[in-house]
Amino acid sequence: IALMLDYHVIVCDPRDAYGETWSVEGAELLRLMPDDAVRAYARHPRSVVVALTHDTTLDDMALLDALDSEAFYVGALGSKRNSELRRERLAALGITEKQLQRLHAPVGLAIGSRTAAEIAVSIMAEVTSRRYQAARRAQDTAPAA
Repeated sequence: IALMLDYHVIVCDPRDAYGETWSVEGAELLRLMPDDAVRAYARHPRSVVVALTHDTTLDDMALLDALDSEAFYVGALGSKRNSELRRERLAALGITEKQLQRLHAPVGLAIGSRTAAEIAVSIMAEVTSRRYQAARRAQDTAPAA
């Protein structure tokens, strides 16, 4: 699970095999369970939560909390089919249709990305786009001075 808080990236993965080879400059690795990290760190409307592990146990539990949080953006990596199955699992666990509408899955813009770097660019492009769309909506609906 990747969390972005005011441009500080926190990555959560409790699996030992992944922590041993961690070498992502500028991102902090937490050894928490992803749902615990979401509850601890994604507490304001500028939070971004992206599930990336392909482990439904880890991803779905974190998404349950993320979709119930104030996080600005909640996304999950996976194919269209896996995303449909994920939505069904989350609905069965009590996530409402309104909450499911917040889930960006498959995550990122459809740019044909294949490599990890390309996927990261597509995710951040979508996050950036959504951020500016939200800012424009807020500006358009603000009362006139």
